Amino acid sequence: MDWVERVTEVRRWSRGGERAPHKPLLLLYALGHYQRFGDAPMFYSEVEKHLAGLLREFGPPRRTSPSYPFHYLTSDGLWEVQTADGDGSPGPGVGDLRARAARGRLTGELAAALRDDPRLLPQLCRAILDVNFEPSLHDDICAAAGIDLESVEAAGAVIPRRRDRAFREQIMVAYEYRCAFCGYDGWLNGTAVGLDAAHVRWWAFDGPDDITNGICLCALHHKLFDKGALGIAEDRRVTVSVHYVGRGPAARHQVHALAGRPISTPQRAFPDVDDQHIAWHAREVFRSPARAA
Repeated sequence: MDWVERVTEVRRWSRGGERAPHKPLLLLYALGHYQRFGDAPMFYSEVEKHLAGLLREFGPPRRTSPSYPFHYLTSDGLWEVQTADGDGSPGPGVGDLRARAARGRLTGELAAALRDDPRLLPQLCRAILDVNFEPSLHDDICAAAGIDLESVEAAGAVIPRRRDRAFREQIMVAYEYRCAFCGYDGWLNGTAVGLDAAHVRWWAFDGPDDITNGICLCALHHKLFDKGALGIAEDRRVTVSVHYVGRGPAARHQVHALAGRPISTPQRAFPDVDDQHIAWHAREVFRSPARAA
């Protein structure tokens, strides 16, 4: 059985390009739990606050309940739920899951596959991350989910990426190796350092490796852009989330001061970022409302 294919094809609720990484985040949490504790069951009452934290930090900027993936992931053949009296999942209701001491675990078949092949767990984690989140968030998600993926590199079991390698070079040239938000343009020994080609609409959510979906950002502003602390308004100005808090002068200068600043445009030979991709990021990633300029 191709478990990598199974985890990347988990059914996700979808409507108009909205992000719903609830099941993938629960799967990552469950894989991290398996890596640390083996096949021990996970009580909903214990998982709830951890999964809620993952959803709050890496999910869409909308309220949601960890009870939904805890129940609905059972339909994908990777996760099973049982109550204290031996019944299956009582449904997505928080009260029922708590009152009936619902506990979840990876299915016996998947757990057996993980025991038989130590390389499978990091392969599954990498695959889930690749098809659901931008690369700048992968390390943070693994840390929050309690996953140690050092064995991936050691075993050479990294899933080949399917992203267009030419995308980065196109974006760098279009923006002349300069952060479109702050203007940073550092080089070391003839090579640009600290600059990334950022997707506006995430690649994992049908964002194309195309110049109209990319922007050059420094490493700091790329991370904040993917976390929803920074965004782009319809008038092509930088937005800063009111939820971002920076008390020191460095944070105020490097982040707060960006509010309302026009973003740099690419060279005339290249098209600008598409309005639809900007609107997607504002709806699905940016933590609104925005600070006043």
